[in-house]
Amino acid sequence: MNLLREPWPWYIGGPLIGLMVPLLLLIGGKVFGVSAVLRDVCAATAPCGIPLFKYDWKREGGWSLLFSLGIAIGGCVAGRLLLPDGYSIAISDATQRDLRALGIHDLSGLVPAELMGWHALTSARGWITLGVGGFLVGFGSRWAGGCTSGHAISGLATFQLPSLLAVLGFFAGGLLMTHAILPFLF
Repeated sequence: MNLLREPWPWYIGGPLIGLMVPLLLLIGGKVFGVSAVLRDVCAATAPCGIPLFKYDWKREGGWSLLFSLGIAIGGCVAGRLLLPDGYSIAISDATQRDLRALGIHDLSGLVPAELMGWHALTSARGWITLGVGGFLVGFGSRWAGGCTSGHAISGLATFQLPSLLAVLGFFAGGLLMTHAILPFLF
């Protein structure tokens, strides 16, 4: 059981993630990524008059809905049941100093309490980071034709130039957020 309670080293986790690409391609030409799930949910629940949502979501997207549900359930099980008592994320001293300088002090959980949670939506900076940030991530993944996992894992593994450009954009956006926007907000 300790195997599930400890972080896996990169040389085990990395190849396992990498093996998802050929596995998904072999079992039916599927692509690793979850941003299209929102489209599948909309196609299942939205009125049929919207052209973007007119397709057989059960045949085309049913597997990704189950895959995403498994990710959510697995994350809840791992975060609630498998973490040992007193577990804290290993964060470098330099990152801890930088976060504390921004006013983020509670680093005891999986995510900083000041940034994530329902209570964060009651403040302007929480609303901007969660609400506006979430919208931009969703809009950006749709505009880029996929999410970070889809482009970085499947797209790069299949040598797609648009995926390389998207991944470069993700990293540039992350750097911009870390060094310009986050210090401005906090």
